[in-house]
Amino acid sequence: MARKSIEERLAQLDAQRAALKARLSKQERANDTRRKVLLGALVLHRLENGKDEEFSRRLGEWLKRELPDFLTRDGDKELFADLIGSAPTGETTGSAGGTAA
Repeated sequence: MARKSIEERLAQLDAQRAALKARLSKQERANDTRRKVLLGALVLHRLENGKDEEFSRRLGEWLKRELPDFLTRDGDKELFADLIGSAPTGETTGSAGGTAA
């Protein structure tokens, strides 16, 4: 059996490295998604079952204030309609995109 040349071995190692980097990137994305889902679940749990009514109220107010500017897609805003209510379009807090009078 012929021995692989150095160039062939380097190419094989480069391919293995690329495959490992792709796996690592996929795992990092999966971890990021899981963190977001768990954090969202905690927030929703606190809103629905929070024993500290003042905290739950303030959390709901904060979400109502912050979510409309954070969410950019209409479909996403519809998903959170129960939390953000029906804020008028264009109503923003602290954004630099206001209109000049």
